[in-house]
Amino acid sequence: MSPDHPPGLDLDRLRGLLERERPGLAQGPLTGRLIEGGRSNLTYAVSDGISKWVVRRPPLGHVLATAHDMKREHRVISALHPTDVPVPAPVLLCEDEEVLGAPFYVMEFVEGTPYRTADQLAALGAERTRDAVLSLTGTLVRLHAVDPAEVGLADFGRPEGFLDRQLRRWGKQLDASRNRELAGIDELHAALGRELPASPAPAVVHGDYRLDNVLIGADDSIRAILDWEMSTLGDPLTDLGLLVMYSTPLDLPHSPVSTTAAAPGHPSPAELIERYAAASGRDVSAVSWYTAFAWFKLAVILEGIHYRYTLGQTVGRGFDRIGDLVPVFIEHGLTTLHEGLQEG
Repeated sequence: MSPDHPPGLDLDRLRGLLERERPGLAQGPLTGRLIEGGRSNLTYAVSDGISKWVVRRPPLGHVLATAHDMKREHRVISALHPTDVPVPAPVLLCEDEEVLGAPFYVMEFVEGTPYRTADQLAALGAERTRDAVLSLTGTLVRLHAVDPAEVGLADFGRPEGFLDRQLRRWGKQLDASRNRELAGIDELHAALGRELPASPAPAVVHGDYRLDNVLIGADDSIRAILDWEMSTLGDPLTDLGLLVMYSTPLDLPHSPVSTTAAAPGHPSPAELIERYAAASGRDVSAVSWYTAFAWFKLAVILEGIHYRYTLGQTVGRGFDRIGDLVPVFIEHGLTTLHEGLQEG
């Protein structure tokens, strides 16, 4: 398969669909390439030589349709596009699996850079790094200020009992990939359950909000938030907890889990929390719980990857080191939760 015809993307069928659904949009033959990154869904850049678009589809051979719901992703960016939340403009949704072998959607191509590592961010310099990361907080406040009912997302999730369901869900994920002793993981899970906070009013939650899921423009502003596959209606402070976790230095050289926190000029977690609280007006006194939950969730995700690695089901470099990270994430979760309880 040539680079211009990547697996999972039949450009002739896509061109035919565009001609039927959006006549005149594509001016010539299409080329396409796979864009690296993203959690699991496949993302392609497509061009007719004049304009560029992005195609999102589930992984090849996927089995869990609910985990790769293209209609849901397309729905949330369509709802948010008229607001001041930066998302790519939707072009079309195709649920006919005959075209590409799975449902998919097309959106505009947004120019910008996803910063995935501290080294990449350091190239901006300390001042620009600070501005870029602080813009994450302001943009998150704007997302959480959207009234779900006003944009047609009142039924986008089940906010009642959201945190309890999330905790049980990730506990089941952990049980599904247990094949070794993990000191402290059950203690962390149980403590999170005992200290479950009362959620504020529900908001549209991104679910995986971090620097490498946004595109930063040349002016250091956020041009677009990407990867909405985990989005739902729920507790907005789960997004803040995840952002705080990803902004905490891991102090692990050559870690296969990227973090940008070590870049010069990167704001501290405390400053991000303070900025969010001031701009949103929300009570963030329980933020330690949400951050500890983020550490737990990532520990479970990493343990799942490690489990698949032990079964020979992973391909690529770095998977042999994932298992060593899990205890570090557990320890961070326990420490964060205990410190938060002492402060409370």
